[in-house]
Amino acid sequence: MTSTARVEDLRVATYTVPTDGPEADGTLTWDTTTAVVVHVQADGTSGMGWTYSSPAAGTVVIEHLAEVLTGRDPFDITGAWEAMRRSCRNYGTRGLVMQAISAVDIALWDLKAKLLHQPLSEILGQSRCAVKIYGSGGFTNLDDARLARQIESWQAAGCTAMKIKIGQDWGGDLNRDLARVRRLRLLAGDDVELMVDANGAYTPGQARRIGAALDDLGVVWFEEPVSSDDTEGLSEVRRALRCDVAAGEYVADLYDARRLLPVVDCLQLDVTRCGGYTGWRAAASLAAARNRQVSAHCAPALHVPVAAAVPNFRHLEYFVDHARLEAEVFNDAPTPRDGHLHLPHDRPGHGVSIAEDAERYRHT
Repeated sequence: MTSTARVEDLRVATYTVPTDGPEADGTLTWDTTTAVVVHVQADGTSGMGWTYSSPAAGTVVIEHLAEVLTGRDPFDITGAWEAMRRSCRNYGTRGLVMQAISAVDIALWDLKAKLLHQPLSEILGQSRCAVKIYGSGGFTNLDDARLARQIESWQAAGCTAMKIKIGQDWGGDLNRDLARVRRLRLLAGDDVELMVDANGAYTPGQARRIGAALDDLGVVWFEEPVSSDDTEGLSEVRRALRCDVAAGEYVADLYDARRLLPVVDCLQLDVTRCGGYTGWRAAASLAAARNRQVSAHCAPALHVPVAAAVPNFRHLEYFVDHARLEAEVFNDAPTPRDGHLHLPHDRPGHGVSIAEDAERYRHT
């Protein structure tokens, strides 16, 4: 399919929203969440995409991607994706560069659907009408009261699976990690699937030891028990445990995905980091060829259309920071109902737009 329209302009805006107090996982602390938003214009229509990244990703869009896209057929998304990747060869095509490409790719898919006056879910294909979510947050620095409030919000959303952070201080307090998992079980109830995320905090030996205790507690998902760069360590932990071992939120391309697939039970993919909808679908297909499910990492509003399109989809992370930002910065971000996010069938594109009140968070 081709179009008589041509890409006319790319614009970038960056929005930063404070978190609800300082937050931490096993290896990092933060107090804000930043979205780098890209608008691609063609034939009087604008498509929008974003990535959760540094403002530097916006610089990559303006300095290195805009010239590549201007004048292109907006329907040639695959060609645009490859042209963007090739243009950044000398800067590296992962990390910030791929996050910038991801935002532009998402905007191009949104633009195409709008030019065709169709919901994006119909353009991508649809294998389900709603996307299952799990509650995610449970930061290592939360006290019991704040953790309880997050769990209550997930219960209100109908989540039947919940995930908290462990690996405090790079795995320096295993007893507290386990105490918090027991607290999650107590507050969430016996019918909820327990999930934990160590963010690569443990050594393989630590991960095996705490993983055995997690198995005894009924945990079904152990995310990044060791660094996702340590494929040997992931394989070692996976062989030792009953619970599923997951990783992949930093996947940038098919080479990354192929490297992880033999050592995880479920491959995580982040549409804002792995090349947008184009990269996400390709990596999900690679996982399907390995008989692996995929799980969508964060960015709930963006993941709904593509998560609904792939048969080997498991669930979507309803992460408290991104849910908060999307409610503040965007109009019509999907809200949970009965443990699912539902596809917007009444709006073209992915159905999300910038809110007027978002200007208070804009700094570029």
